[in-house]
Amino acid sequence: MTIEEQLIEYAKQGKLLTHKCTKCGHLHLSTAYYCLKCGSKGFEDVVLDGVGSIATYTIITVAPAGFEKYTPYAFVVLQLDNTHLRISGFMAGIATPADLPVGTRAKIAGFEDGCGIIIKKQ
Repeated sequence: MTIEEQLIEYAKQGKLLTHKCTKCGHLHLSTAYYCLKCGSKGFEDVVLDGVGSIATYTIITVAPAGFEKYTPYAFVVLQLDNTHLRISGFMAGIATPADLPVGTRAKIAGFEDGCGIIIKKQ
């Protein structure tokens, strides 16, 4: 199974596959090929709960072709708890900033072809 396929399978379970450097312990998203801190190429898989808080987002009210059924929606950046990592994803039903204050608790809730990682409020 490729890393992309593993990432999708974990996202469907509300988890995030990451890589931890075996030399210095720095945590990376699973797409890293070398450690950004020490340059090592050695990693071990670490699966995190996909829980955190909304760091920022953009609300989409005029969707591109194929996304009309989701409009309005937000493309969000989720700051994962107890890490420096952030993951981006899709959150349906967000029409105004009042619907999603920065800092709102959220979690990875799945994966949908064409959308990517789905994030929902906790």
